[in-house]
Amino acid sequence: MTTYKSNQRHAHVKQLLGKMDPAVANSFSYKQRKALQKAISTRDWDNHKIDFRPTLALPFVPWSFYIVFLGGVNKRSLSSTERFTAALLFLMALFVIGLIIFGVVFVVLYLLKSWLGIDIFPNESLGIWDEFKGLFS
Repeated sequence: MTTYKSNQRHAHVKQLLGKMDPAVANSFSYKQRKALQKAISTRDWDNHKIDFRPTLALPFVPWSFYIVFLGGVNKRSLSSTERFTAALLFLMALFVIGLIIFGVVFVVLYLLKSWLGIDIFPNESLGIWDEFKGLFS
């Protein structure tokens, strides 16, 4: 374990104790402080399959900004708003995937029609068949 990680872990305990009444914070024994440190360091909620946290520091701006993208299995129960949002996003994803599949099927059927020489509208073409043939010539 590096010194930085160790100092950071102790900083969390110090920050926690700093938010308490000084009389209460000073009443903790060494064993109790170690137990607090162990409880803070064994958080299971910060383990994610995807954990992308870039920091953006802009020149001449005194602040830095961060973006967080996390992904993994949700182990907590969802509120009704979160369930509604999840259902809505699922339906939107299903709709987009359906549109993509429909488009691919339409293009394949159009190419099959053109390959078979079926001309539904005389002297009209989307030009897809000519582009497709041009890829293999």
